[in-house]
Amino acid sequence: MSISQAIIKVTNLRLRTFIGFNPDEREKQQDVVINIEIQYPADKSFETDDVADALNYKVITKKVIQHVEEGRFLLLEKLVADVLAICSEHPSITMSRVTIDKPHALRFADSVSLSLEQRK
Repeated sequence: MSISQAIIKVTNLRLRTFIGFNPDEREKQQDVVINIEIQYPADKSFETDDVADALNYKVITKKVIQHVEEGRFLLLEKLVADVLAICSEHPSITMSRVTIDKPHALRFADSVSLSLEQRK
């Protein structure tokens, strides 16, 4: 059997953080919705069925939660880049993509989002 990459998706992780440069945005937290996609070779983990051979997405997600909730960001670009860096730390990861939505950023839109991707 030839399996190239496993894809882990974390969908609609809802957090609150300080995001924006307008005075009201700097004083109260806003909702952000984070979507993460991580690819890594999973051939060893599905052969051994051993947790030690798998990528632990819970560890990554906890780091993301801590960074976002404790941080202050002027730009969505900075927030997305920081989360992408966390999601790309593990040496076995070959690709990561992060999209963060800022709901209600525009009056007549559900949200504004920004995506960044990194390939190794």
